[in-house]
Amino acid sequence: MSCAGLTSIPEAAGFRRSPQEVMRLARMGCTHPTRLSFLRQLLRRFETEAWRFDRPVWDIDAQGVGRALYRAIGPLRTYSLVVFAHDLPPEARSDRVIATAWDATFALFDGTPTPDDLDRLAANVPVQEAGRISPRELSLSRANRSVRLFDHVVARLSNGQQPEPSMLLETGYLMRTTAVYGSGKFGAADRETIATRPELSAPFQAEMLSVWLTRAFTVDLVDHLAQARGGDRAVRLARDLRRGLGVGNSTGLGMAPFLIRHPVLLNNWMLAREEALARVRAQHSVGQKDLRGLQMALHDAATNAALWESGHPIQQAKLADLRHSLDQIETHVARVWDRSVPYPWDALWRWGEATLPIEGQEALLAAMLEPHGNLIDGLGDCMDANEDAYFAIDGSMPVADLRAVLQRDYAWALGVDYTAREHAGRFWYVSQDKLEPRLGDRNEDPGAERELPLDIWRQAAGLWQTLTDFPDHTPVAQVLRAYPEHRPALRRAQITARHPFAEIRDNLIAADMLPIDLLRCKLAFFGATRFDPRSDRWVRISLFQGAPYPDEIEEGMAHA
Repeated sequence: MSCAGLTSIPEAAGFRRSPQEVMRLARMGCTHPTRLSFLRQLLRRFETEAWRFDRPVWDIDAQGVGRALYRAIGPLRTYSLVVFAHDLPPEARSDRVIATAWDATFALFDGTPTPDDLDRLAANVPVQEAGRISPRELSLSRANRSVRLFDHVVARLSNGQQPEPSMLLETGYLMRTTAVYGSGKFGAADRETIATRPELSAPFQAEMLSVWLTRAFTVDLVDHLAQARGGDRAVRLARDLRRGLGVGNSTGLGMAPFLIRHPVLLNNWMLAREEALARVRAQHSVGQKDLRGLQMALHDAATNAALWESGHPIQQAKLADLRHSLDQIETHVARVWDRSVPYPWDALWRWGEATLPIEGQEALLAAMLEPHGNLIDGLGDCMDANEDAYFAIDGSMPVADLRAVLQRDYAWALGVDYTAREHAGRFWYVSQDKLEPRLGDRNEDPGAERELPLDIWRQAAGLWQTLTDFPDHTPVAQVLRAYPEHRPALRRAQITARHPFAEIRDNLIAADMLPIDLLRCKLAFFGATRFDPRSDRWVRISLFQGAPYPDEIEEGMAHA
């Protein structure tokens, strides 16, 4: 693996897992956040670069209506979260993407907005998709209160009491976002305009910053409303309790195709994580500090797993696996693990592979990475991608070489009967109402004629079949001249030849395909916890739960 400023560790290559093992939906759907997750990268940067944070505007009334401004001030640039708080009737509150009103709306501004900027945003941000923002804004988002917990916290604080810790831990957030838009959507700045900035070069850093500052706003809002209601008897939310609060998020199918449409980016995410695991497995010893770090990570994971609930039967089974696995791992580390053998971390990993279900294996991976920041954190610099650089097709490639790539990387899919219902029961399309991806049943739902080209493996099989008509020495440009419809499949094959983790090694239009596996993988790279599917197509999660707040970063209390 290579990227600017990163020294490779050749010995680690022998410990890397194969794409055929890693890139299966069953395993991707068990992904856990790690210290390479994007929100962890953001918080580490704030701490190491001594960023400062303030709240220069707080114009919120006693009913919680008004505007506020939060600033993140770095060594080179400032970013501002502009907040609009609203008085939303209960009947108007909805997490669905078709909602038209929210408890709070937000925009992340590039710099410090002027009063004119705030007025412009006030006319557009509260209506979200119905308005337009400008390239001075990096993201647009909205959030709704978790009403029962929100009201409980305000009531208790206003009476001079702290809220019930069990209620905070059960829900885990005061507000949940229903969308965080960036990368040019609704007029926001294009990704290319900020990608070269060090603080935003890692994926989704602007969006993570917006959500993190939103979290600070949610706590400030309950403190403010409690003081307005209770006056002198009101108290502020205790620091230890607020640490356990994150920002909730409701996410649906609109996010799922992202991993399919960005093969180089997906490769870089997965390869960075796999390189990190390989580097840890290649270590020759276990220091006391590393052992304590592993044990602390396992303890934290077990605490989180005990509080993590879901009503979905698939996730309930995974949670049972996770809790049992963490008990096994903690016992093995404390009583059995022989740390005197060569490559003791590899021995621990191999025990996990032989003993644990997939959910437990992926939890072990996250815990093993945790104590090794000095060894692996630099891999975060390798997780972005310039996918335009790999868009061009090499027309001079001989058909023989293309066949070899297809046989190596697409072999399982080449003989599948895609006329059978079980292999092509789903189709992806774009909703005309919301312009977002949706999933249909090919045998029951209309619209299959407008199918999105996300049937990667069916396309590869079609290309493979067409190649039987061409001699080995034929340049693939001649294939495309005769069959231009194979251009996307050929492009992806050439990308995968150079990026081994670019393709998900499962049929994405199969009747039994679970979109929540795609969602969990992507959200884990964000740093999401408490993954709670509400169906096979949408989930609730929590972001930044347990993370420091801006004042704690400044006071040196962060441990990202």
